[in-house]
Amino acid sequence: MARAALSAAPSNPRLLRVALLLLLLVAAGRRAAGAPLATELRCQCLQTLQGIHLKNIQSVNVKSPGPHCAQTEVIATLKNGQKACLNPASPMVKKIIEKMLKNGKSN
Repeated sequence: MARAALSAAPSNPRLLRVALLLLLLVAAGRRAAGAPLATELRCQCLQTLQGIHLKNIQSVNVKSPGPHCAQTEVIATLKNGQKACLNPASPMVKKIIEKMLKNGKSN
């Protein structure tokens, strides 16, 4: 019986090729699973605020458009730890960014 199983593998090269291909795909998938990915592959700001009082802001992070998101995102970290998305086109937000850059509190 063992002899029959051994002789069946070489006589069916298509099955052997499929098994090797499957083995390679599984190995490649496991390696890709451990690879570092971008932090987010989509826009983080779904809704934005027109402005927020400067005294409530701890830091500001401006993300340029890229493959993850087609628009500029302004994310303010508040002093209470929450994050708020600000509208980068708003005049008030532009002033906040300028002040934060002058103070050196921007990321």
